[in-house]
Amino acid sequence: MLTRRTFLGAGGLGLAVVGVPAVGRAAATVEVAMRSDADGADVWFDPIGVRLAPGDTVRWMVHQNAHTTTAYHPANANHPLRIPEAARPWDSGLLVEYGRQFEVTLTEEGVYDYFCAPFEAIGMVGRLVVGRPGGPGARPFDWFVGRAGAADWRPVPPAAQRNFPAIQRIVEEGLVRRTKPS
Repeated sequence: MLTRRTFLGAGGLGLAVVGVPAVGRAAATVEVAMRSDADGADVWFDPIGVRLAPGDTVRWMVHQNAHTTTAYHPANANHPLRIPEAARPWDSGLLVEYGRQFEVTLTEEGVYDYFCAPFEAIGMVGRLVVGRPGGPGARPFDWFVGRAGAADWRPVPPAAQRNFPAIQRIVEEGLVRRTKPS
């Protein structure tokens, strides 16, 4: 029999459950395709910009041609630091066959810029924003010039600089696809 006491008890329990904060969401995995036209003259990451939460994983997958995913970091052939200072740099090595994959789980907040080693000079780059944007990847491309210990860092090629999507656009849209070349 439903009594007033039973009803209020159930309602009180319901309110108590509603007031409990939700446990954090499960970490996501986002796939980024490594693409090329048939001749290999037009190459790109798809999407080129992604917003993530700390703990999310990025999986790059070869669709056409041979590619790498390589963090902008001095440990990777003296490239400038463009990932959070506490983050671990990555370099997939050359991924050749269709379907080959490489994954990285990102836990440090900030902007992560990366490139494809064979095609960096022609602008095959991507950008990830994990949590709040910040860190070296949010600074101007030449922020390190004149700083101690950075004298041998290589500059980001002009074509690569032009192809990075704006951080604010990634934050607002969550996922940014490249603009097709004309």
